[in-house]
Amino acid sequence: MNTATGILTALVLMIPASQVVADDSSELLKDALSAAPVSLRNQVTVMDWDNNVLQEGSSNYVCFPTPPTLQGTAPMCLDGPWQKWAAAWMSKQPFTSPGLGISYMLGGDEGASNIDPYAKGKTDDNDWIKEGPHLMVIVSDPKDLDALPTDPHNGGPYVMWKGTDYAHIMVPVRLN
Repeated sequence: MNTATGILTALVLMIPASQVVADDSSELLKDALSAAPVSLRNQVTVMDWDNNVLQEGSSNYVCFPTPPTLQGTAPMCLDGPWQKWAAAWMSKQPFTSPGLGISYMLGGDEGASNIDPYAKGKTDDNDWIKEGPHLMVIVSDPKDLDALPTDPHNGGPYVMWKGTDYAHIMVPVRLN
């Protein structure tokens, strides 16, 4: 299962407790917080996949640890617009962002198709990309994406899933 599918499936549907690997809550908290910038870590709400709040926050960000359905790491922190995006993506409903949205995945991910929001794995023609640490940006006007490339190997920001309601800007970052 790719990162986008796994994270968002678990996020919107909230995996039942019987499917959650029994992990120590401090490890889940550490994993979830690795997605956020250091400056936000004390301000975000952190939830596990049982809907338990591991940390109360004062910002509009909610961070989740790597979904238990994934191998590797893929924690994510979502602001309000991104939480709405996730709900629309999961239900395959149209989506227009209510405004600028920023999501952090500073812990990296396990890969996704750059062109197909619902690809389940790498194929010869789906432009699979395993991004390292990055943030994601959504905008309310899709025309704002036209100035950016779609090539994930261009050395900077690029548009993922262009031409779909789920198009967003991927911004690779170096942590060192």
